[in-house]
Amino acid sequence: MKIMLTRRSKAFGYPKDPDQQRSQQVRSEAMKLVLDLHDIFNKGRDIERALNDIMAEAIAKKAPMIEIIPGKGSGALKKTVLRFLEQKEVKALYHRVEKDSKNFGRLFVHFKHNTPRGRR
Repeated sequence: MKIMLTRRSKAFGYPKDPDQQRSQQVRSEAMKLVLDLHDIFNKGRDIERALNDIMAEAIAKKAPMIEIIPGKGSGALKKTVLRFLEQKEVKALYHRVEKDSKNFGRLFVHFKHNTPRGRR
């Protein structure tokens, strides 16, 4: 089981002042968590534990998206992941699931974290 934490920068250029640069980097980077299930494809309990862990980590770190890689294979592992995501208590945690149209062995789980924005 591999869990990778990656950051993608949305900004193309940073200011030259180091203090401004650090504050802009924090605001402009989005976090994406990646869960590769190739190593534990035949261990049902480990799969569910890994999925629960990555969901909890995404919520705790307010990551906007999780990339889950069940692999191509026969599709059984992908079905297991989709069944996990369809559970009522799990479904309440995320916004939507996206199946990658270009890569059959990859799923994206998108989150909408409730963050207050300005005055209301």
